[in-house]
Amino acid sequence: MPFVGGVPRIRHAVRGTLTRAMPRLAREPADSLASLGVAAGGDVVRLRLGPFRPYLVTHPDHVQHVLRGNWTNYVREGMFWRPLNRLLGDGILGDGDTWAGSRKILQQVFTAKYVTSLAGAIAATIDTRVAELDRHASTGRPVDAAREMAAIVNQSVVRVLFGDAISREDSERLITAYHTADAAVSFRLLMPFLPYGIRVPGDRAFLAAVRTVDDVVLPVIRRRAAGTGADGDDVVSALCRAHAADGVDGVDERRVRDDLVSVYAAASETTATTLTWLWPVLDAHPEVADALCDEIADVVGSGPARPEHVPQLRYTMMVLSEVMRLYPAGWLFPRMAVADDVIGGTRVRAGSMVLISPYVTHRLEEFWDRPLEFDPTRFEPGRAERRHRYSYFPFGGGAHQCLGRHLFTMDAPLIVASLLSRYRPVLLGEGPYTPAPTALLRPARRVRLRLRQAAAGAV
Repeated sequence: MPFVGGVPRIRHAVRGTLTRAMPRLAREPADSLASLGVAAGGDVVRLRLGPFRPYLVTHPDHVQHVLRGNWTNYVREGMFWRPLNRLLGDGILGDGDTWAGSRKILQQVFTAKYVTSLAGAIAATIDTRVAELDRHASTGRPVDAAREMAAIVNQSVVRVLFGDAISREDSERLITAYHTADAAVSFRLLMPFLPYGIRVPGDRAFLAAVRTVDDVVLPVIRRRAAGTGADGDDVVSALCRAHAADGVDGVDERRVRDDLVSVYAAASETTATTLTWLWPVLDAHPEVADALCDEIADVVGSGPARPEHVPQLRYTMMVLSEVMRLYPAGWLFPRMAVADDVIGGTRVRAGSMVLISPYVTHRLEEFWDRPLEFDPTRFEPGRAERRHRYSYFPFGGGAHQCLGRHLFTMDAPLIVASLLSRYRPVLLGEGPYTPAPTALLRPARRVRLRLRQAAAGAV
């Protein structure tokens, strides 16, 4: 049977429509998978995509089984990971001994305590970068939200990862390279079974972006490995010191590079993508925008936003959490089964690919009331305790939970507070804003904003 796990009515409906849905799956993979997952009501669905037949796993119980209960059986390997491995390598986003070693080192760095120790520097960096937008506010010139959010986030993440070891010009080269790679890899992700001997659209641009990342990152690692600035509090210094403490003969620069590139993607791209979605959401929900601005005015005033403000920005964090529910930046978590297993009564054979998507699970009516409506009150204090732990997992879960979540909970509220204490962004252009077919869940349409000074009016 091509589909397993649903009741017969759902199984036959999905089977009958999948061939016709293939063009849409290529154009709108997130929404297409969401339609299949919602129709199955949380049952395991087996997709038939040419020679490729992965399992779509959406029920929180089943997600928990894969990400936590039997996580060692579901590894980050296989055809879905091959395109990304050319950029991210085999470090913290891999599996096995290399991953375990990287995780041990980075867990000691990416703690709430560590992020808090840098909070003052992060806040000052954000405030300085946001202030540069005054030139746009004064002239009325529109800004590209995705580009500006990435630039603001980038400055704070670079401070954590690299300290002062790379220039602003090089940090902006990283932004461009990551965005290029994210868009260029789409065809490979949608058609993962195509051999790499065949050139496909995006290959040339992707490989050029990887070279740019290496041109920026590798010289920093080599300087730190040689002892220049190696006693700093940044992550690259910590990684190099950890290698020395382990008695390794020299620094494995490729391993350090892979960890840095992966952590940069997790820490910066996730936050920037979430903040890009925020503006279309606020435009569609002016009552939420008003409440958000009111809280920031009460807590931060005219600014600057400081680390001690973050615990008081409760509604701000509720809004961001709801944005991540509807638009989780990491929308697809592929895994490969090492051995035969059973998920929700469905037998999964060794070597099979399993697709987990927070984008789909966050839309299941069985676990979310009015799942397609934007409602920050879902994240009021106390309500999370009444939800299944794996009904909401924008940062993944289990042993592979994202290390950058502590940085997000500092960075994102500070950026929103800094922006809205100064400006009232006005969205230019009408929706709908839907997900692009990219590795990260970016809007398909460009999000353009006009910035007005905060005193000039409401959002």
